Amino acid sequence: MKDDRKTTLPGQGLWIKRKGLSNTGILLLITITLFVLLYAMSLILFKDSNFAKFSVFFNLFNNKAYLLMLALGLTVVIITGSIDISVGGVTGLVSMVIATMLMDGRTNAWWTIPVSVAIGLAFGIVQGYLIAYLEIQPFIVTLSGMFFARGMICVINASSVPITDEQFMSWSSAKLYIPFLYNERRNGTRDVAYLTPAAIVAIVILIILIITLKKTKFGRSLYAIGGNPQSALLMGINVRRTRFLAHVLCGLLAGVGGFLYTLFAPSGNPGNGYGYEIDAISSSVIGGAMLTGGIGLPIGTLFGVLINALIERVVPLLGIVDASWPRIITSAFLFAFVVLQSVFSNAGMKGGFKLLLPGWMKGKVKMELKETVKS
Repeated sequence: MKDDRKTTLPGQGLWIKRKGLSNTGILLLITITLFVLLYAMSLILFKDSNFAKFSVFFNLFNNKAYLLMLALGLTVVIITGSIDISVGGVTGLVSMVIATMLMDGRTNAWWTIPVSVAIGLAFGIVQGYLIAYLEIQPFIVTLSGMFFARGMICVINASSVPITDEQFMSWSSAKLYIPFLYNERRNGTRDVAYLTPAAIVAIVILIILIITLKKTKFGRSLYAIGGNPQSALLMGINVRRTRFLAHVLCGLLAGVGGFLYTLFAPSGNPGNGYGYEIDAISSSVIGGAMLTGGIGLPIGTLFGVLINALIERVVPLLGIVDASWPRIITSAFLFAFVVLQSVFSNAGMKGGFKLLLPGWMKGKVKMELKETVKS
């Protein structure tokens, strides 16, 4: 007879089910299934638009490498139960600073890399300190950061600044071809898939972040704080420092994302990065990160970004030329996933689903359960 008994942890109000998928696993499965279904439908409905080509699939990622960086930063802070809506402004500021630096041809393009990182770190450190140590609401702090970044863009240059630097443009146009992934064209030539430098950087950072969240004490602390800050504090986790570092990491990734965006669109413009914070949040949430904290995976965020990119490509093929419609459709998906998360959260409280616990807490949980059974 199947044993579906559940046990509650003392003082935490969490149900643990012996078998079954966790909320994280269910949300990730839904995200991956949604992407596969959308891509399969695109293959059928738009078979004349080359969706079956390897190069088209890889371009979904090449064109949104910068968004993956912003969304990964949002995933980190959302896991802790926080938020950062300044990342779009930081992206625009970085692109304008890079364009202005390279405008007169006197600055070496290599200097744009540390400057981009420094801008992102500055925002992350200031906002992280205000949120973690002064306990100001994250929405208010990062909203101020967004307005500050937007204002600084116009202070630096209120007009569009194209980038013509040879070194920077060589990075922007570089391609790493994947020779075994190709499709034959009608004229006999090969359409070979490729990765851009921005995509390669994004992949490397994605892998590092996956390992960090899964294997390091810092990563496990993020989940613990998002799940229950009071319990995390009792377990000896420095909650303030961890929250501070989460926002610093988000700022760092926003700076990198701004650099990658400038590689993708080599120019500075006051409108650059506008609304990208919404795209990043939606990609993170659609990827399975719960706004209440404690749940989220970088690999899910990757699929959230791919869904965003796919929607942006498919909408024009439907004959819709209004550029606002991709964001409207993405917002609808975001709304649906927020509702879905609410359903899972309520079901989890009633014992319907297994709630995620970090691996390093398992030993403590087992000890508490044994003590409960004995008593």
